[in-house]
Amino acid sequence: MGPTEEFEQEARRCGYRRIAGVDEAGRGPLAGPVVAAAVILPVRCRLIGVDDSKQLSVSERDRLYAAIMDRAVGVGVGSSTAEEIDRINILEATKLAMRRALGELVPAPDYVLIDAVSLTGVVMPVRPIIKGDALSLSIAAASIVAKVTRDRLMAQFHETYPQYNFLSHKGYGTAEHLARLAQYGPSPIHRRTFAPVSAVSGAAALGAAQP
Repeated sequence: MGPTEEFEQEARRCGYRRIAGVDEAGRGPLAGPVVAAAVILPVRCRLIGVDDSKQLSVSERDRLYAAIMDRAVGVGVGSSTAEEIDRINILEATKLAMRRALGELVPAPDYVLIDAVSLTGVVMPVRPIIKGDALSLSIAAASIVAKVTRDRLMAQFHETYPQYNFLSHKGYGTAEHLARLAQYGPSPIHRRTFAPVSAVSGAAALGAAQP
C-alpha cells in the first residue's frame, strides 16, 4: 500500500498544523556524512510513488525528489561529517543532523514525525515511528530527500577522491570499496571508528612500525 497521511492527519486532529517528517541516509557507510532531511507537506498532498527511499530506483528517487522540492511547504537538510561521527558516534551524529535539518525548515514545524529515533533537544513534540519511512508520507518524502542529497554529495567526493570510486558505492562497505580501501588507505572522509576502516588504519600503522 505504501506510506499514507494517517499519522499527519492524527496530528492535525490534535491541533498541529506544520507537521514535519524526518529521516536520514548514510548511517551504515564507511565514508562520507550522514544526511538528514525534514519535510513539511501540504494537506492532502498527492505524490504518486513516494515510498521508503530504499525501495526506489535511482530514477524514481530523482523524479520524486524534484516533485517533493516543488510541492513541499518546507524542506530542511542537515548533515554530520565523518569527523563528527568519529567524535560522538553515529547515532548521536544522526540526531545532530536531524536537529540541523529541522533548524533549516522555514516555516518552523510545530510537530515532528521521525523514523524510529528518539530525538531530544528540540522544542516541538516528536513522535518516533518504527518503520516510519514505509508508513508516513512525510517521513518517506524526507527519506528520499536525504538519500538523493547524500548520493549527490558522494558524487562530488568522487571527483576529489576518484581512487575509491564513491560514485559507484556511495561509501558503503562493498567488496570493491573494501579492496580500494585496503589499497589506498583511508581518505579524509572515511569514518575511522568504523571497524573496516580502523582495521586498515591499524594495519598501516603496524607496517610503518616494523623495522
